[in-house]
Amino acid sequence: MAGLIRRSDIDEVRSRTNLGDIVGDYVTLKNAGVGSMKGLCPFHEERSPSFHVRPQVGFYHCFGCGEGGDVFTFLQKMDHVSFSEAVERMAGRIGYELHYEDGAAATDHGNRARILAANQAAADFYVAQLTMPEAEPGRKFLGERGFDASAAERFGVGFAPRGQALGKHLKGRGFSDDELVTAGLLGRGDRGDVYDRFRGRLVWPIRDVTGATLGFGARKLLDDDNGPKYLNTPETPVYHKSQVLYGLDLAKRDIARGKQVVVVEGYTDVMACHLAGVTTAVATCGTAFGVDHIKVVRRIIGDTDNPDTTGTGEVIFTFDPDEAGQKAASRAFAEEQRFAAQTFVAVAPDGLDPCDLRLNRGDDAVRRLIKTRKPMFEFMVRRVLTGFDLETVEGRVSALRAAAPVVAGIRDQSMSVGYVRNLAGWLGLDPAEVQRAVASARSAAGNHSQGGEQRRQQEERQQDSAPAPVDEPSITRLATDTTTRTERDVLMAILQHPELVGTELMSKAVTVGFSEASLEIVRDAVAVSIARADSPDWITRVTAEVPQRYATLVNQLAVAPIPAREDRLPGYCVSIVSDFIDRDLLREKRAVMGAMQRLDAATDPTRYAEVQRDLVRIETERRMLRNE
Repeated sequence: MAGLIRRSDIDEVRSRTNLGDIVGDYVTLKNAGVGSMKGLCPFHEERSPSFHVRPQVGFYHCFGCGEGGDVFTFLQKMDHVSFSEAVERMAGRIGYELHYEDGAAATDHGNRARILAANQAAADFYVAQLTMPEAEPGRKFLGERGFDASAAERFGVGFAPRGQALGKHLKGRGFSDDELVTAGLLGRGDRGDVYDRFRGRLVWPIRDVTGATLGFGARKLLDDDNGPKYLNTPETPVYHKSQVLYGLDLAKRDIARGKQVVVVEGYTDVMACHLAGVTTAVATCGTAFGVDHIKVVRRIIGDTDNPDTTGTGEVIFTFDPDEAGQKAASRAFAEEQRFAAQTFVAVAPDGLDPCDLRLNRGDDAVRRLIKTRKPMFEFMVRRVLTGFDLETVEGRVSALRAAAPVVAGIRDQSMSVGYVRNLAGWLGLDPAEVQRAVASARSAAGNHSQGGEQRRQQEERQQDSAPAPVDEPSITRLATDTTTRTERDVLMAILQHPELVGTELMSKAVTVGFSEASLEIVRDAVAVSIARADSPDWITRVTAEVPQRYATLVNQLAVAPIPAREDRLPGYCVSIVSDFIDRDLLREKRAVMGAMQRLDAATDPTRYAEVQRDLVRIETERRMLRNE
């Protein structure tokens, strides 16, 4: 077992790592002031962004749930890895060689790093096997669907040969049976013998947003294969099918840039869409599109709450017209309210999925499919209406009762009015009658049980804006008077930019008395940590010095936006700290001059001389602060 990683190496990796780049693999971040970025928190569900990242400081904090830390903390909580694994992963990313206290090399058998390494080795093996004679059925399958060798290479498609080829290959690379079973690459029989999980199948790698291979999806090719049509990696320490989306690693940038995601139903549909120019397509992996998928998508598109849904982004679902596709549409609609973005449905003519559409009608047909998508609400209303005989009065009335709750769920009020008119036209009813039915359905939904949608949204908003517990100091609870605001801003400048403030000014600032007790505690922690202000873990060191319940306050001060433009930041940091010290010197000067006025130089010349020296010292310090 390896020893502890040297502290100097940890600091070096931290200093060389851009926190914004790492967090950006999981969350779409937008500028939020000088050196500050923000997005939707990946640690709790929220509808407005409260997650702040300061790349220069190397620190993040969520003002909604209180999570905060550095790049290693982020990876530990996001990917459930140990501290050492987080350091080793970042060291590998930047090509830095780590050293250990006992001189040993890293050993991480059985953990996430080993599983990911085994998966990547398997992915490389499968890709190489696709060129072998045995893989002809796989190449034929791809070719019949319009995918050539370059397309297979682009998406990492490979072939799993029959027999025990993969297991033999990976064990030759130093992986054990237990590791490969844990990774889901091998299965274990009742007698304890192991076998390749995927045999004689076409294989797609399923990657996370960083491009790391988490698992695989495999398609049956051979007639004598008695397994299911698609076979996926089972649940493992790194692969959770309800939380991954195939193609997200390739689509992430364009999803964030265009604020659009296209959800299709299969791996070949993702390939067809991307090759046709719809580069925002992703697919679930053997499971329905659910709540965890929604959380992932919302973070990537920056899906923030907005009563006017226009301009907030688009989520487009493609469904097959068969019964399974219709059920999938119903499930997606049931979760539609979790998006602030607009939701749409795209159904191809003749019931073709994107892959078949591209094959039969070309790339342009796939692009038109997405371009001509219909709003989710229109799709669902029309689907509801198909279940009734609209040629009869009874049928139209029943259809209205069934469709009214759908229209009532529309958040955008102007859009809701339009759908009332549309529904009235489709049913041949008076718009006023339809409006009454919709209003009644909306009222019923509002008075529903505590699990109702409106209550859920209210609870989300309360969670987003909820203050910290009463006994936990928070930046949002500080007084708003000028003195407290100045003390807060001084600590923000010192914590976030110690290199701009400088050790000399910091040392003077921490001797000044603070009026706010909680900020005074942070000041004391800064005072005992100043010697390491140039360390990459500066914030972590200060946080470690304060009592536990003040840690959140330190985190908040370390990421809260500083009110200055980037080109004026150095001057701002020096100025606010200097003015703070100058204000204290002015207070001291006033006290000294008062003492001088009360003294008689003739009767107490020694004390009078001391007070004069104090006055000269204060004036000298003030002139130095002002560069006079």
